[in-house]
Amino acid sequence: MSHASDITRRAKSNLAIALRLLPADRRDDAVVFYAFCRTIDDIADDASRPADQRRAALDAWEHGILHGFARPDGFQREVAELRDRRQLPADLLTAIIHGCKSDLDPARRFQTWEGDLEAYTWNVAGAVGHVCIRLFGCTDLPAAGRYATALGHALQLTNILRDVGEDLAQGRVYLPLDDLAACGCTEADLFARVHDERFTRAATRIANRAEAYFRKAETEFPETDRAALRPARVMAAIYQELLRIIRAGGYRVLHKRHKVPKTRQLAILARHLAG
Repeated sequence: MSHASDITRRAKSNLAIALRLLPADRRDDAVVFYAFCRTIDDIADDASRPADQRRAALDAWEHGILHGFARPDGFQREVAELRDRRQLPADLLTAIIHGCKSDLDPARRFQTWEGDLEAYTWNVAGAVGHVCIRLFGCTDLPAAGRYATALGHALQLTNILRDVGEDLAQGRVYLPLDDLAACGCTEADLFARVHDERFTRAATRIANRAEAYFRKAETEFPETDRAALRPARVMAAIYQELLRIIRAGGYRVLHKRHKVPKTRQLAILARHLAG
């Protein structure tokens, strides 16, 4: 088993399920890319290492993507070969690294959605989507790119809402401060895990924004690439179900992490396989 395959198998992510819809060669490439994203994210989140060591490791990855790895290990060779074989723009790969670098500072806050948190979600999700449309074999890249951008925002906003409690445990707050203030909610309330109507209103704002981006993604969907984008549509369906579960649970994200049951994920996959 390759290093990339082992990372993907252990991660048990929603994306790993969606990738089953790809032809074997494209699935293998997508597995390498997923392993790259997982590796970069894990470096940023490794609390056992000082922040300066994690930053140095991410800088080394960025340098390798842009200028080549001096002494690449097996996995780095896989990533470099994938970049060259699929002609992946290096700036998309480095955008992902930049997004994860910003996580090294747990005290960082996002004042607004527009131009602030939005820029972060582009790096950690939008850029991922723009790589995926190339790996999936999309032919209308401008149209597929608009779809990928909107879907990336929707998926990441859903992630942010799901992970509020876990992020607080690491000192992180991704909810825009303007959204919190508009609902009378403060950072102190978040860290005290105060679940009241103020937090519910703030969480609803995030959920509504995510749903708006899911709708925008549908309006941007390129029919010419329907077959190629089946994995993306599986991801969209799973995350829309996750958002529904979070809403139905009364936004209890301060104290628990919601998830879509595996049986429901497989049902969504089966529906798209049949389609």
